[in-house]
Amino acid sequence: MKIGVLAIQGAVSEHINMLKRAEAEAFAVKTVENINSVDGLILPGGESTTIGRLIRLYKIDAAIKERAAKGMPIYGTCAGMILLSRHINGFNQPTLELIDTAITRNAFGRQVDSMEVDLAIKGFDTPFHATFIRAPVAKDLGKDVEILSELSEGAVFVKQGNILASSFHPELGNDLRIHKYFLDMVKSFLNKQ
Repeated sequence: MKIGVLAIQGAVSEHINMLKRAEAEAFAVKTVENINSVDGLILPGGESTTIGRLIRLYKIDAAIKERAAKGMPIYGTCAGMILLSRHINGFNQPTLELIDTAITRNAFGRQVDSMEVDLAIKGFDTPFHATFIRAPVAKDLGKDVEILSELSEGAVFVKQGNILASSFHPELGNDLRIHKYFLDMVKSFLNKQ
C-alpha cells in the first residue's frame, strides 16, 4: 500500500511521519507520474491558493481527478479540504470539486485564533485532540456528504465516497486514528480491485 503526500507546499513531512508510524509506505509526490503510482493521496495543509495554482500549472489537478474518479481514496487537511471542495464562499478560486461542500475559509479567525479542541468523531470511542490553524469549515453539504464531526461554526470532518476532508491537522498530534481511518479506506479500495 503506497500513500502519496502531495509535496507542492505545506505540512508534507508531518503526514509522511504519521503514515510511517501507522506502518504505511509513504512518500512525497510532485508529478503526474507520482500521482499515478500511489494507492491513496493526502493533500496537506498549507496555502490553498498557491497549491491550487501549481497543481493546475503542472496538470496534476487532472491526474488527481482521474484517480479519484477511479475510486482512489484522497484525504485533504485544512488547505487540502479547501482544494477538494465544490466551491469557496467569497472566492473565485478553482478547486478540484471532488466533495460536494462549500467552504468558508478562516472560519475560526486569523492565525492568532488557532486552537486545540477535543472533538467527538463518529465511530471513535474517545474524543480526538484536534489542532485548528486558520481553519475552514464545510457548509452547504450535498446529500451524499457524511458529517463525521462538527462544531457550531460548521462541519470540520466530512466524507463523501472515497474522499475524506478535515478542517484540522491530525498530523500535528500523536494520535494515529485519523490516518488509520484513511488507511482503512485505501485497504478497502485495494481489496475491491
